[in-house]
Amino acid sequence: MAFLHIVVAGNIGAGKTTLTRLLAGRFGWRPYFERVDSNPFLEDFYSDMARWAFALQVFFLSHRVEDHRLIAERGESAVQDRSLSEDALIFARNLAEMGQMSPREWDSYRRLFEQARALLRPPDLVLYLRRSVKGLRENIHQRGRDYEAEIPEDYLARLNGFYEEWIASEEAPLLVVDADRTDFLENGEDVACLMRQLECAFDQCELFGDPIKPPRDDRFVLRRSESPVASLKLLGEARSIG
Repeated sequence: MAFLHIVVAGNIGAGKTTLTRLLAGRFGWRPYFERVDSNPFLEDFYSDMARWAFALQVFFLSHRVEDHRLIAERGESAVQDRSLSEDALIFARNLAEMGQMSPREWDSYRRLFEQARALLRPPDLVLYLRRSVKGLRENIHQRGRDYEAEIPEDYLARLNGFYEEWIASEEAPLLVVDADRTDFLENGEDVACLMRQLECAFDQCELFGDPIKPPRDDRFVLRRSESPVASLKLLGEARSIG
C-alpha cells in the first residue's frame, strides 16, 4: 500500500511542531516529533556549546535515523518534525563553522550522517517553514523555554542562511511556506490554503481523493524535483573546516 513521508522543516521557533500536529490530525498521519525536551545535552549545550555540541548532535541524529527507519518499516503515512538533512547540513555544519565542533568531531559526524542517509528512504515532500529572525524570536519567547531565551539573533540568522542554501539544493519535492504571513494555529483559512497546496503536491490521488488546483498564493511555493542536485555538496563545501 502506498504511503507518504512528509517532513516539516524550519529553524528554531518556526512552528514545526504546531504544523506537525495539525497535519497528523487532519490526514490521520502518524506524527514523529523532535526529541527536544528528552535530549539530556540540550541545557548543557546552551551553556557551553563547544563542550556539548558533538554529543547533542549525535543524540538528535541517532533518534532521527530511528524515526526514518520506523516510517519505512511501518509503511504508513507519517509527518516528521525536522529532517535528517537539517541535522547535518544546517545545525552540525553551523557548529563546525563556528568552531564549536572540532574538525575531528565534524568529520566523524559527517561520515555517520552520510552512511545513514544512503540507507534511508528519502521523504516524499519537504514542507519548509520560512520565518524571519524577528518571527523566530517571537515564537521562542512565547513558548518560554529557559534554555532558548538567550539564543543570539546572529545565531538564528546564520541558521536561516544555511536553510536557504539547503532548500536551493534539496532533491526532494519542496513546498516553501511564508510562515510570517500564515497562522495555522488560529486562522482556518490559512489551514485550508495549505491543505489545497498539499493535495496538489502528489500524484497519488488515492491518498487524498481528486486533486484540487489551488488558487495562486505567493505565500506558498511548490517545487517538484526534476533533476536532483545532491545536497551533500553542502557537506563537501565544509569538509575543509579547521
